[in-house]
Amino acid sequence: SWDPMPEGKKNVVVLGCSHTYGVGLEDDQHWVHFLSQHNTARLRYWNLGQPGASADKIVRILYGTEQVLYPNIIIVCWPFWGRREKLHSYAQSLTSDDGELKNETDETDKHNFLKNVFFVEKFAEKNRCQTFHCFAQDPYHEHIKGLNVLEHYTIKNCWPYWDKFQQRVPYNEPSLASDGEHYGIEHHERFAKLFLEHFGAKLR
Repeated sequence: SWDPMPEGKKNVVVLGCSHTYGVGLEDDQHWVHFLSQHNTARLRYWNLGQPGASADKIVRILYGTEQVLYPNIIIVCWPFWGRREKLHSYAQSLTSDDGELKNETDETDKHNFLKNVFFVEKFAEKNRCQTFHCFAQDPYHEHIKGLNVLEHYTIKNCWPYWDKFQQRVPYNEPSLASDGEHYGIEHHERFAKLFLEHFGAKLR
């Protein structure tokens, strides 16, 4: 349960996979936490990331929020596009190396991704939401030009980096979370900073 939204405030739903959920990180170390410090006088953020989520599952979660959270702003951090959600006796998340996906190709992956972007945009059109798109690992921004999309930068590639004005010693190694697989706090903090540099003025 939660308190009703005060007058004039907006719900922001953030969707994605384990990198958005924050696997291997504390609650105050993932990128959604850093993002959620922005414009708190008007915005309330909901991290709806799910480990192993595909684009299919992200859309299903989004549509489930319609009459519960009434989102005004939708932010999607898209995972690998080779993932799918299959409906057996229960909804099952399949990663791109699963045997059931052996007949999928890069072309079908692309079109499945674009189908789900379409569903997000149609949900937003119906409910008068703003949408923003970004990527956890592989950037597919060239396929959705014209939308609010963070180009080039992903959670994966935003660290290490070189800033000649702030650093004397280059960052040479990726930062890893406590599980040794997901990306660490430096990736997440910088990714949130880059996202806000691009879209902070629109998050209001």
